Amino acid sequence: MIKIGNIELPEFPLLLAPMEDVSDPPFRRLCKMHGADLMYSEFISSEGLIRDAIKSRKKLDIFDYERPVGIQIFGGDEEAMAMSARIVETVNPDLVDINFGCPVKKVVCKGAGAGVLKDIDLMVRLTKAVVSSTHLPVTVKTRLGWDSTSINIDEVAERLQETGIKALTIHARTRAQMYKGEADWEHISRIKQNPNIEIPIFGNGDIDSPEKALEYKQKYACDGIMIGRAAIGYPWIFNEIKHFFKTGEHLPAPTISDRLLAVRQHAEWSTEWKGERLGLVEMRQHYSNYFRGIPHFKDFRKKFLEVFTLEEMDALIKETQEFYAEYQAQV
Repeated sequence: MIKIGNIELPEFPLLLAPMEDVSDPPFRRLCKMHGADLMYSEFISSEGLIRDAIKSRKKLDIFDYERPVGIQIFGGDEEAMAMSARIVETVNPDLVDINFGCPVKKVVCKGAGAGVLKDIDLMVRLTKAVVSSTHLPVTVKTRLGWDSTSINIDEVAERLQETGIKALTIHARTRAQMYKGEADWEHISRIKQNPNIEIPIFGNGDIDSPEKALEYKQKYACDGIMIGRAAIGYPWIFNEIKHFFKTGEHLPAPTISDRLLAVRQHAEWSTEWKGERLGLVEMRQHYSNYFRGIPHFKDFRKKFLEVFTLEEMDALIKETQEFYAEYQAQV
């Protein structure tokens, strides 16, 4: 059993990564249904929370069926991070996570996210400010370092543990790599072998299949795996990995009906959270992902992009279901 403060997780938990414009409550709900053990909000600007920015405040929405769930914050100012941690505490998540890994330029230029990788002392001060401002367990997600010449994750892991964090997730790339190239999990393995490290260490980067999840679990001996891009449009990956761990066999791939049901559930929960029109407009980014690799979906994708009500959605789902039932009967 893995513990983060008083949060008890399975022996080898699978975590859903905090992804901007993806890891909102409707998407998290689907991933929870399909086996995610711990999930995080989209990352939230500490400055936005303090300014009472509507978008930032909306990201604080969590629901009991998601638990355990963490809220992730980012920023480069100690006072702002401390204040935002106290704001986060008011909505009663299970933990607070700090983002020291986002490589996006607009975040890095503000001295936040992966921008903090250049200054370990600042990273420590920011973390201390959050830990001292909340009774909730605090965790951190970070990268190996700024670039290949400045990999500092060994020092970061030890010093952040000293601040009182309860777990560390390491995306096994540098900021310079962004999301390109291969993630180097050897660094994660080395952290796990460090006798001074006592907190759980979760690995992140390139896990996109049950086989790779099992290989990395055995090879690098981390305490759990965080999955990001591989879950977009494919929430089934969590249960597929768990089943493969237990049996060495694959679950059947999701059928067209499974995919359409996931789209319908995602759309319904999105409209409940955001309102019907906005919820369906924001669903548009997901359709291609749910039907990636499915033949003849291009024409249906255009139709899904024109849906503005759940009634229209239901009619289109029925049409899509009937088309693929006939198509499969012919092949």
